[in-house]
Amino acid sequence: MTSPLLDVVVRQRQIQGAAVAVLELERADGAPLPAWSAGAHIDLHLGPDLVRAYSLCGDPTRTGAYRLGVLKDAASRGGSQAVHARLLPGTALRISAPRNHFPLAEEATHHVLIGGGIGITPMIAMAWALHAAGRPFALHYAVRGTAQAAFLAELATAPWADRVRVHADDGPAAQKLDALAVLRAAPAGRHVYVCGPAGFMDAVLAQAREAGLAPAELHREYFQAPAQPVPAGGDRAFELVARRSGKTVTVAADETPLAALARIGIRVPVSCQEGVCGTCACEVIDGTPEHRDAFLTDEERAANDQILVCCSRSAGPRLVLDL
Repeated sequence: MTSPLLDVVVRQRQIQGAAVAVLELERADGAPLPAWSAGAHIDLHLGPDLVRAYSLCGDPTRTGAYRLGVLKDAASRGGSQAVHARLLPGTALRISAPRNHFPLAEEATHHVLIGGGIGITPMIAMAWALHAAGRPFALHYAVRGTAQAAFLAELATAPWADRVRVHADDGPAAQKLDALAVLRAAPAGRHVYVCGPAGFMDAVLAQAREAGLAPAELHREYFQAPAQPVPAGGDRAFELVARRSGKTVTVAADETPLAALARIGIRVPVSCQEGVCGTCACEVIDGTPEHRDAFLTDEERAANDQILVCCSRSAGPRLVLDL
């Protein structure tokens, strides 16, 4: 069941760094916004069929406004460009309630937060939450250059500023991020959380594994799904059965299951359309998915009981979903 959308207005907007719009959204009727936890995101409904997910980056104890940081991306498929062009102070829009697919691990005794570029946004919320709970953590912010980076002033003045380290690519070699050394030096019981460009995240996670962290101690959130290999011979059409609806459709080789379902009148909630947010996850009844998302864990993929229909496909000729 999809939650009702919330009507909000842009209360404040500030451009930080080279091209990051930092927005505060408040409810149009002045009521408190739904509570949320560190790592959560919301969907911005920016236009017809233009819905994008962005991490909340404020203090989770504040219910008067939601805070976001959105990088203007030259390779944007419309989301960040629309945010920068349209979301001015006073602008009304609709958003989803917060959802959290990137929560803090309760079992961890030490938290290492690593944000690359705009991937710092969920880490700021995590730092506020961990500080409020009195739990040990360190925050590492990797940037191309301090002139282009957002949030530097508030990170320097936050009550947990002594936990923050900024690593600039254009700075001295001694201050550059060495995730392997950071994670080897962290206390036992540590968990690592990483968000940022796909290549950056893959490198950090590889170093985390080299440092001896187990899969359950690695937490990541992609903003864009990394490229997935296409089977030899290319993609092939397959039959997709929507069991509850009693409908069947052929998914063409150049078509997503999401688009094929829409052709037969079945609309699945969707946000990122890149396989990173999990909004379009559907239950698999029969068949084997060919996973191409960056959302499901290795364990969830191995279970073969769900699929993100915006990007993944079927490994066989037929896939049956609970739709």
